[in-house]
Amino acid sequence: MHESAVIDEDVRLGEGTKVWHFVHVSSGARIGRDCSLGQNVYVGKDVTVGDRVRVQNNVSIYTGVELGDEVFLGPSCVFTNVVNPRASIDRKQAFERTGVGRGASIGANATIVCGHALGAYCFIGAGAVVTRDVPAHGLVVGNPARQIGWMCRCGERLPAVGPGDDAVDVTCAVCSAHYRLGPGGCTPDDE
Repeated sequence: MHESAVIDEDVRLGEGTKVWHFVHVSSGARIGRDCSLGQNVYVGKDVTVGDRVRVQNNVSIYTGVELGDEVFLGPSCVFTNVVNPRASIDRKQAFERTGVGRGASIGANATIVCGHALGAYCFIGAGAVVTRDVPAHGLVVGNPARQIGWMCRCGERLPAVGPGDDAVDVTCAVCSAHYRLGPGGCTPDDE
């Protein structure tokens, strides 16, 4: 842990977790094993961070955010925790939960509006503004973010399939994992 970091009382830092320059972890936060909190990261009160999470520089993880295992947060991505903030009105009772599933990746400068679930292994493109739930393995980009495809667990885009109601089997060109794509979403063969 860097000497400039501030770790409040009642914080749990998992074994092997690295804390870099100017990090502040607030009371009640739970950080898993083998995580990395980059320079100028803020972790809010009672936030939960899973194991092997990588938080790049200048990220604030506010109260109400829950990160699963192996999540990647790109530089300067943003979470909110109140839908309609006002400086003159205390809305701490209105904090909304944002859940980020295992293996999800959030690109640099993306904004995640609170109250939404980001599914396991989803991929949020750099600069995207997420205003609704993102399905597991979903690839979203833009403002507002819209889904343009599906992602493999290994981080590669899955082959595109045409529109239709029938489920289609696809294979990742990089790691050869098999998935079923259909109206119900993207399901790995091993689930």
